[in-house]
Amino acid sequence: MTADRAPDTAPVLDVRDLSVRFRMRGGNDIAAVSGARFSVAPGECLALVGESGCGKSVLASALLGLLPANAATTGSALLGGDTDLLTAGERTLARTVRGRRIGLVPQSPAAHLTPVRTVRAQLEEALRELTGARGSDLPKAALAAAARASFPEGHLDRYPHELSGGLAQRAATALALIGDAPLLLADEPTTGLDRDLVERTVDELRRHTDTGRALLIITHDLAAAERVADRVAVMYAGRIVEIADAEDFFGAPGPRHPYARGLLAALPERDFAPIPGMPPELGALPEGCAFAARCGHADDRCTAERPAFRADLACHHAPTGRTHPLKEAADA
Repeated sequence: MTADRAPDTAPVLDVRDLSVRFRMRGGNDIAAVSGARFSVAPGECLALVGESGCGKSVLASALLGLLPANAATTGSALLGGDTDLLTAGERTLARTVRGRRIGLVPQSPAAHLTPVRTVRAQLEEALRELTGARGSDLPKAALAAAARASFPEGHLDRYPHELSGGLAQRAATALALIGDAPLLLADEPTTGLDRDLVERTVDELRRHTDTGRALLIITHDLAAAERVADRVAVMYAGRIVEIADAEDFFGAPGPRHPYARGLLAALPERDFAPIPGMPPELGALPEGCAFAARCGHADDRCTAERPAFRADLACHHAPTGRTHPLKEAADA
């Protein structure tokens, strides 16, 4: 999909050189996120994809100020051009950002729902706080909010512990959509859903985006990403290694980075060929390209020197135009 927006539209979120380090006992640091750079414009969906443990959810937590005390962040993350999410205090984040300027679909929805309140009560509370709904308008608004996320009316008076994983996911999505925040951050919003509900959920997220709001979706589900995204950012071992238009990424000419090509090739509807090997430990990253040990095209430079992120790509085998020379060789 391609959002209709002017090329000079100011981004809703502009992230520059965001890094997150966790200080561990014994003096070791874990480089969970390194030098992330991307932006999300009004009316645009950016899908952040990559294997488990690559740093996607840590990045999301950094944007919301939800990292543990042993985390240290550097860089900047400007929201709406006026609020740096990395330096904003808890008072600002709690009162003016979370829920109001950034809606969150959490990765573990059951843990984010209030355990002693029904889904209906939580929806009504969010509606009062974020939309000002009161009195007789509140029950109708709660039903409408639930319907946006395909949450069944008959389960509204249940408590979180009475919900299946899929129902908890839909309840969290309904809460995140209330208030129509300028930026929606959806961390694995399709977990526990069957394919029909996956498509209905991402279609609703797309409708939210098409009204001029921004969406950053973190997902393992490449089919969902293809359905909803305008652009795709690929993360590996804490670094964003490629950003591409979704149409090019999923179609022709395809991804430029060897890891990104491997992700697509692993899909059952494509080659169903897994990427060999395992990602490196974030606490023991190699000197060179973190993907070199798993890449069939790695050379001495790849193992000795970490590639810079230029032209939306971190790979020493720089592309010619839009097509990667390694892809050309593989297709020959």
